[in-house]
Amino acid sequence: MDTVEEQHLSKQQLFSDSGCQCDKPHRLFGLMGLSLSAWLYIKGDNSLPPPSSAFQHLAVPASSRLAVILTSSSVPPGDSNSHWSSVHHSPHFLLSSCKRRVIRSPAELSSDGVRAEMGVKSGLHVWEVLWGPNHRGSHAVIGVSTQNCPLQASGYNVLIGGDSRSWGWELKTNQLWHNGQSLGLYPKKRQRGPSEDAETPLHIPERILLVLDSDAGTLGFIIDGTFLGMAFEGLPCGVELFPAVSSVRGGASIQLRYLNGATRDPPALMALCRLSIRQFLGEDRQEQTAKLPLPPCLLSYVVSSH
Repeated sequence: MDTVEEQHLSKQQLFSDSGCQCDKPHRLFGLMGLSLSAWLYIKGDNSLPPPSSAFQHLAVPASSRLAVILTSSSVPPGDSNSHWSSVHHSPHFLLSSCKRRVIRSPAELSSDGVRAEMGVKSGLHVWEVLWGPNHRGSHAVIGVSTQNCPLQASGYNVLIGGDSRSWGWELKTNQLWHNGQSLGLYPKKRQRGPSEDAETPLHIPERILLVLDSDAGTLGFIIDGTFLGMAFEGLPCGVELFPAVSSVRGGASIQLRYLNGATRDPPALMALCRLSIRQFLGEDRQEQTAKLPLPPCLLSYVVSSH
């Protein structure tokens, strides 16, 4: 049996094989697959362990649709889906000129919310929310709402998730809220650590990815690159839903950015192949993508997902 090294063919060998590009295209793609498989196998021994995160042991497998979105290029930051609404927000929230950042003015005994300018009725969508822990205080909630969710109330309380038209995750206590009731902790796959019990709230970092599947009626979150599973299920299908936040802390600064989305159709085969390559390489070897033994057009497609 040939060794892996003997099976490994260079790009130059692939294209010097007379007739393989025109007369026998299946042979070219077969050789390319063999060459790529051997290259990945040889380079696989150099992989490094992934960076540690307190959320890794809480990971839930992501669907292929979500995985493809997360490994695809993000839409430009100026996309209108990245804007907070200039109309639908508490008077205590001030919008930046780019509409991607809101700042809550100091106000006593007031709970204040803001939702995105653009909502979605179908598809799978991912937004990035940047909200520093020092800018949260109590009752810092992130989630989604319908168009008519209340965005201001007296006192200090959970606003997003405080009625039947919104669903929210309170970041300080990790509690899920809907219809004014706590639905328990999130992530739901909690484990007892060496120095904490399962009820100890997890420290949520600044960057949070909100994952809304309007077709399935689900809402989940990603922390440190780890998908934590479904926070809510049974969201109304066909109803326009908007990313939303609520806060009681003066000076709280919150940024929004729409990353990408997909229809309910299965991902394209090319996108799945690109995903498989990137997953095999791992986060610590993405810089080696440009060295893959692929034709320039395919290599450009794989690299473009960065």
